[in-house]
Amino acid sequence: MEKVVLKATKRTVIGKQVGQLRRAGQLPGVIYGNKIEPTPITMEAHNAGLVIPHLTSSSIVNIDLDGKIIPALVREKQKNYIRNVYTHIDFQAISLTETIRAEVSLHFHGTAPAIKEYSAAIVNNIESIEVEALPNDLPERIEVDLAVLVKIGDAIHVRDLVIPAGVTLLSNADEMVAVATATHDETAASMGIEVAEPEVIEKGKKEEEDTK
Repeated sequence: MEKVVLKATKRTVIGKQVGQLRRAGQLPGVIYGNKIEPTPITMEAHNAGLVIPHLTSSSIVNIDLDGKIIPALVREKQKNYIRNVYTHIDFQAISLTETIRAEVSLHFHGTAPAIKEYSAAIVNNIESIEVEALPNDLPERIEVDLAVLVKIGDAIHVRDLVIPAGVTLLSNADEMVAVATATHDETAASMGIEVAEPEVIEKGKKEEEDTK
């Protein structure tokens, strides 16, 4: 991904008054981490809204904070889904010479033969994995080819993923990524296959700042 720069300024407005910034076309956020105290910031909402949707949790973004360039990762995106606008962004400042831990998104592609042959349903169990690497070695995403799911019961585990050089996998290698499951129990039974229930992971949502 090409170098991404977001201009920002330090923000003194906090609390309920932040709503006034949003109405004025500003997007509030905070940057913290490597050699920087937690610093409230604000960005031009339109420009930030064009860039942020394309940033993954492992994408490096350069924050131009009042003329000082700070490499960072997006740690949280808060969004008003009714208005389809971002309301707050958390950035973690990083050092390009020190390894960091990050979540890398999984990109599922290809067609599983089990869908056509056995009317299987493909269940994606996780959407990202945790890795450690130098910031510039972090992949934007990890590819997952569903074409290897030939029959019901076939599964892809974390250990099957292709991890780029320079990247250390931290997630459990035995964790299931995706599995071809029967749409009817009798289909699996007729094949003599017992399919384990995939793990369901729920993530809580952080409260958004008052938008009033």
